[in-house]
Amino acid sequence: MSSTGVGLSLILGGAIGNLWDRLAAGHVTDFLLFYVGHYQWPAFNVADSAIVIGAGLLVFEILFTKTPAGEKVG
Repeated sequence: MSSTGVGLSLILGGAIGNLWDRLAAGHVTDFLLFYVGHYQWPAFNVADSAIVIGAGLLVFEILFTKTPAGEKVG
């Protein structure tokens, strides 16, 4: 599977996870909370992480992969 497929799958899975929480509980439960010294990182959940990682994969692919020589761009 290409990084595009993995990225889109992570985004879709995270969105479905957050939607499930919203429909089942009426809100999305954020349960991961980290501190760095006195700084509190915003709370998040696994679905949020999947969305961010998937988006990062897509951005990485857009910026750093080359198009095949035979394929037209534009």
